[in-house]
Amino acid sequence: MFFALALALLVAMLFASIIRTKLYNKKQHCEIYDSSEYLNTKVVGDYLVIQSLPRASTWGKIFDFNNEGITENNYKAYTYDFTIMNNTKDKVSEFYFVLTFDQEVFLSSAWNGSLEVHQYVNSNEYQATVPDMREFNKEEYEFDTVTVDGEDLIRLEAGDYLIYYPSTSLNAMEMPIGSHEATTPGIIMYVPMDDKIIDSSFEIQYKFHRIIIADTMFWVSFIGFLMWIIILAIYIITYLQIRKYQAQHERDNKIIVESIETFTRFIDAKDPYTNGHSKRVASYTKTIAKELGFEGEELEHIYYIGLLHDCGKIGVPDNILDKPSKLTDEEFEIIKAHTIMGGEILREFKSLENVELGALFHHERYDGGGYPVGLVGEEIPYIARIICLADAYDAMNSNRVYRKRLDKEEIIRQIENNKGKQFDPKIADVVLDLIRNDKLDKEYY
Repeated sequence: MFFALALALLVAMLFASIIRTKLYNKKQHCEIYDSSEYLNTKVVGDYLVIQSLPRASTWGKIFDFNNEGITENNYKAYTYDFTIMNNTKDKVSEFYFVLTFDQEVFLSSAWNGSLEVHQYVNSNEYQATVPDMREFNKEEYEFDTVTVDGEDLIRLEAGDYLIYYPSTSLNAMEMPIGSHEATTPGIIMYVPMDDKIIDSSFEIQYKFHRIIIADTMFWVSFIGFLMWIIILAIYIITYLQIRKYQAQHERDNKIIVESIETFTRFIDAKDPYTNGHSKRVASYTKTIAKELGFEGEELEHIYYIGLLHDCGKIGVPDNILDKPSKLTDEEFEIIKAHTIMGGEILREFKSLENVELGALFHHERYDGGGYPVGLVGEEIPYIARIICLADAYDAMNSNRVYRKRLDKEEIIRQIENNKGKQFDPKIADVVLDLIRNDKLDKEYY
């Protein structure tokens, strides 16, 4: 679920980056300046640096509109360079600028782009696009023009304007403008000799083209995806290693359980009347322990201790275990010794911590009258006190060579009578509750 949600978030971020980049590239930017702002200075916009410099006039012409016989140049030519610097890490994908004039000028030439000229004559607007002013032929247009020294000039008065569209041809490419690069289209106009600059407003409109890898969110999602792959790979490798370990652990546990159960069957086989006793006691012990709050691997540990509680009987002669009559004192001492023998057998069983405690002390009594040591109350290990009740319950609930199994009510009465004597009273109450609710044998079967 975590990896699915993380992947969904990264994919969402990637799509957001794509959409954001498309919207950014689609946006039309517009900046407008008057002549005092853009002429002979640098204008720093949000994205572009614009500089327009009128070069000093190097030639002039005689404009004798009324045939007055003027002999000296009265108009001068100005070349206006419009430098547009892309001050971003993206390309300028397209741009155009608009010059609106506040005085009369005569348009001579322009380069590296086409001009869309808007001219008002007698309140009527005439609009046409000249692909290359250097090849302008007035016969092809209806502009108000003048011819001076054989050169056709377009007359532009206050309110007239032109739109410059940059060239995209290979030999005169003005667009796109690369990151931190510039382009410098230019226009030549004639103005009266006494004028220093033209009055006009300058409007530039442009769009950017940002590639997806230039967007911050793309890199966040990309790096996040790489991390996602690495973490997923680590998770899968770790998961497979854990599964391998768990499978090995389960096989090892199965071998241990089968080995222990095989060993306990050897023990139980010595006495046909107690056949299955070890497994039943182990199951009862686990059920009681679960009711007392034990869980997980601790319960499995307790189950194994219960299985091995009578392992010391392997050293008790069959004739004593199978004897139907009352045991002699000497025989009873031999029987009692099975607890010590069981403790000795299991002392070196290091893979199950304290496994010997069940075998050694499960015949101790809460009142101190048990064996082999005579421990009292809580001196007796907790697991041994649980096995004591499980063992006693199985003895009472099974047919033995010397008597038939007891009924449920008698078993309850026996446990009640021995609370605080043979049995830990708190554990005895738990066992009584299990018996009354038919949960002890049910859990086993």
